[in-house]
Amino acid sequence: MHTQVSLSSISQLIDGTHENPSSLLGPHNIDYRGSSAVAVRSFLPEAKAAWVIDRLSGQRRAMRRIHPAGFFEAICDPMLDGSQSNSEDALNNQLAQSKYHIQMTNETGKIIEMQDPYAAPSILTDFDRYLIGEGKHHQLYERLGAQLRTVDGQSGVNFAVWAPNARSVQVVGDFNGWDGRKHIARVHPNLGIWELFIPGAKAGDRYKFRIHSLHGEWVDKSDPLGFAAELPPLTASIVTDINNYQWADVDWIERRAEWNPMHEPMNVYEVHLGSWQKGPGRTHGWLDYRDLARRLAEYCRRMNFTHVELMPVNEHPFSGSWGYQAVGYYAPTSRHGNPEDFMYFVDYMHQHGIGVIVDWVPAHFPKDGHGLRRFDGSALYEHEDPRKGEHPDWGTMIFNYGRNEVRNFLVANALFWLEKYHIDGLRVDAVASMLYLDYSREDGDWIPNQYGGRENLEALDFLREFNVAVHEKYPGVVTAAEESTAWPGVSRPTYDGGLGFTYKWNMGWMNDTLSYMRNEPIHRRYHQNELTFSLIYAFTENFMLPLSHDEVVHGKGSLISQMPGDMWQKFANLRLLYSYMWTHPGKKLLFMGGEFAQWNEWNDDDGPDWILLDFATHRGVQQLVADLNKLVIENPALHQLDFNGEGFEWIDCMNADDSTLVYIRKGLDDAPPILVCSNFTPVVRRGYRVGVPQSGFWKEIFNSDGEAYGGSNVGNYPGRKTFGEGHHGRADSISVDLPPLATVIFRLDEPA
Repeated sequence: MHTQVSLSSISQLIDGTHENPSSLLGPHNIDYRGSSAVAVRSFLPEAKAAWVIDRLSGQRRAMRRIHPAGFFEAICDPMLDGSQSNSEDALNNQLAQSKYHIQMTNETGKIIEMQDPYAAPSILTDFDRYLIGEGKHHQLYERLGAQLRTVDGQSGVNFAVWAPNARSVQVVGDFNGWDGRKHIARVHPNLGIWELFIPGAKAGDRYKFRIHSLHGEWVDKSDPLGFAAELPPLTASIVTDINNYQWADVDWIERRAEWNPMHEPMNVYEVHLGSWQKGPGRTHGWLDYRDLARRLAEYCRRMNFTHVELMPVNEHPFSGSWGYQAVGYYAPTSRHGNPEDFMYFVDYMHQHGIGVIVDWVPAHFPKDGHGLRRFDGSALYEHEDPRKGEHPDWGTMIFNYGRNEVRNFLVANALFWLEKYHIDGLRVDAVASMLYLDYSREDGDWIPNQYGGRENLEALDFLREFNVAVHEKYPGVVTAAEESTAWPGVSRPTYDGGLGFTYKWNMGWMNDTLSYMRNEPIHRRYHQNELTFSLIYAFTENFMLPLSHDEVVHGKGSLISQMPGDMWQKFANLRLLYSYMWTHPGKKLLFMGGEFAQWNEWNDDDGPDWILLDFATHRGVQQLVADLNKLVIENPALHQLDFNGEGFEWIDCMNADDSTLVYIRKGLDDAPPILVCSNFTPVVRRGYRVGVPQSGFWKEIFNSDGEAYGGSNVGNYPGRKTFGEGHHGRADSISVDLPPLATVIFRLDEPA
């Protein structure tokens, strides 16, 4: 049968290898017998017969079967809308607004009517194309991926994916029996984006992109911007509407915009949702997001935590990675429910006064075949050269931050979690590995930057761009860097040469403090500097003090198992560690299980041993953490000037022989000062003279040796009145009893 389409083009279409199917399929203006007409072409492999139905005139025109595999064509003359204009502009306008359906009968005689996928206009506007080209489309998630859409009254899904080096891209899923020949995407050549509107596709449909790669291979890929995914080990993306949830946290969001993260208290509870608590009869014991929200909010309120930090919740194929090897950057893991369930989780936490921070991993991604690696057959998201593109420690791929589209993918992803899920903060994992080109590499295994240095200049630009975008668009939201080196200005503004993070994890404090606490008390006099060194640099960054999951895995043991001494001393040392941490400048973070002295090293299969709370010693530690959290919240001197040297003053840091520390914490304005006295030996020190900056009555407001916490109850209740005698270079002093392996805290409640 006569057609203007070549047989070779039709054969490529049927084979699924045609690079530009839209040049064949859909409506096309042609010169037919000396007149302008419209050729409508469809590939309908299941059709026995097909027709074009003009929706405006009702005209029904039979389509000719051009190829036995199911390639059909109809020449619509006069044109579909009945007009007789032959101008090129009129024809192009008509093609963009063609009002017709395809009707077909299959082998069983069933009549099926559908909209032509190739007649729908692109979802991308000219402005979208401009922003994508510049790598600045911060709402990329509203254009790429699977977008529910209605075209000419027909509901369906618009699929779009970036794969510039693919030979062809098919959309496969429940809506086409996973036969990609039925839905070959159209390409935007200058953008490398493949797009297709599929009428009748709907929320809940599973799908993938079937990519004919640069090297001629076919591979099924999950959607990089998919909003939901199947439960692992299944890997399909799921069409999802994420815009219907009715949020009830408007008050929280409004307050957050006025929140100053420098001056407010922050007690963070780090949680792995898959193991925090288990549920009998559930898959792997995983609780759903809604159940977790109710349990976790109640627990955090009781424990006086202000925030939870969730280990990565984006979809990841291997549970043992704890989420740090992500594939679905735009999808909360289906292990605990669907996207609306996770929205409920965040909403519920907000309604109960708890902020939600999530771990975010822009440093690397795994090699799983359905993921980002070699996405279109080329090194698309990663670097081609393994000296830049592959992480030697984790066997993962490193993002190519120098590519506009990759930076756009990541920055838009950060904003996505803040916009669509109301997240209050992002903790960025493995920042040190991003900053240095030679991170964990031997000489010769890395490529210097353009100036011959080891700094990853492209990663630096990305981190600054990310932080600026977050802080400009979402005031009150925090970003925190897990950065273990001495890189300067991590938490300084970008306009001042910094990276722009709100906080930096103080890994030096963590390492030095745990190293000190592991020493037997008799040897601690030789290691006093390990405790005091952190105050030399404490105000060079906005530090968060972390005792995270990294300190209780990989053979390190739990925190209490790292403490020296007999059973009583282990508990006393842990209480002392927490008391020192909570009174040290900086925001606080503690991993789950640590708050009640979990004995076993954490693993993601079992989680915390909640049964330990049957024992008074463990309940005592739990109560101590709750009281320390409350102490920080209620006393401005313990949180208002965490990042300012004016908020801290040593009274005595030189008494290494007695292994004691004494210091003052101060707040803004008229906040009463807090006096902290710690004894890192099991020897009771009675009548210990302490110089104080003001005379009056210093009330004892906390004692980690209290009987309620499992201590020996040596203390100074209700407090101590000043002598009028100078000491420690101060004009006045008090005499206190220092309990064994304990901290006592005083507040000036009655100035003289």
